Amino acid sequence: MKKHATMKTLAALLPLLIMLGLAAGCHKKTVEITPDLSSSDEALYRLGEAAIKKDTEKAMLYFRQIMDSFPKSFYAQRAKLLIADAYFRKGDESSLLLAAAEYREFIRTYPYSPSAAYSQYQIAMTFYKKILKPGRDQSKTYQALTEFKKVITDFPASDQAKTAQEKIKDCEERLASHSAEIAIGYNKRRAYRASISRLSEIMTSYPDYSQMEKIYYYLGDCHFMMKQYDQAVPFFTKVITDYPGAALAKEATKRLAEIEKLKAALKDSKDNKDKKR
Repeated sequence: MKKHATMKTLAALLPLLIMLGLAAGCHKKTVEITPDLSSSDEALYRLGEAAIKKDTEKAMLYFRQIMDSFPKSFYAQRAKLLIADAYFRKGDESSLLLAAAEYREFIRTYPYSPSAAYSQYQIAMTFYKKILKPGRDQSKTYQALTEFKKVITDFPASDQAKTAQEKIKDCEERLASHSAEIAIGYNKRRAYRASISRLSEIMTSYPDYSQMEKIYYYLGDCHFMMKQYDQAVPFFTKVITDYPGAALAKEATKRLAEIEKLKAALKDSKDNKDKKR
């Protein structure tokens, strides 16, 4: 009976011994695992936890053995998270992709775990860490925004939901800045209709944008340059009344004065034509 139990233990331990043996061969290390350790999820977890900072690959082997041999164990959940966190800490493109995959698997496997909210937040962070500056590709910003919103919708009462809300504001600010840069570029190239389209989208999608005075000013300027003076006036007025200390408030004031002169000139021209009739 004892011989049968020993063989069973060794069979369960064999995958781990093979993996550790390969790792040892590559790195010239030796690893000794006793049958007592292999039969204890907590013991394997402690070994992995102790090794995680010094030898991440070795630690992951311990953790994966826990998940294979004790899938319903409390330590299996913790091991899964530590694997994901280890990838996340590496921070390179491939590791972040693997981290996101591990966090997603955790949520699918343990949807009611208290750490599910944390995992969803970390998924968002894998995209957030890859965000580029305004003016460059913003696909990662959109992905991060989507994942942060999922934290709030799926885990509204979690601590992560509060932090996710702050990150959402930051993502939206970045996206608004990106769109504003493009819109102002259109304005300078005299593509006024394209500029108006972008600026209007910012007003609708990102109403809390911190530099909204630029949006109002350039909307007014686009209409002004297209000689749509009546449509330009409300935007310039908005800049002056809501952002009196902004540099663009002075420019808006000048534009309004120009509009008054142009309207007066048009009125005089019309009056003169009427008199000649």
